[in-house]
Amino acid sequence: MILGIAFLIIGWRIWKKEKITLIQDYHYKNVAESDKKPYTEKMGKACIIIGLGMMLTGVIDFVTSTSFGWICFVISFIYGFILMITVQRKYNGGLF
Repeated sequence: MILGIAFLIIGWRIWKKEKITLIQDYHYKNVAESDKKPYTEKMGKACIIIGLGMMLTGVIDFVTSTSFGWICFVISFIYGFILMITVQRKYNGGLF
């Protein structure tokens, strides 16, 4: 839950406050100045998706003894990670 909250806060700051410096500099070194707003928006949303998945995992695992929490985590992590890779390729020209 705590790690999920951290991802939510970081994602919100990247998205809404456009704090691109919260991302490693080699990930955004080729991003054009005009693309920084959509880049930070999409990267922030991807972090938020991963954070929500982590939080849901904690809540579901606390309430039940099923593996549905981990299924939520895997789905949100994969979706957020794919979104990050797509954004990196589009705005940075590659992963690094």
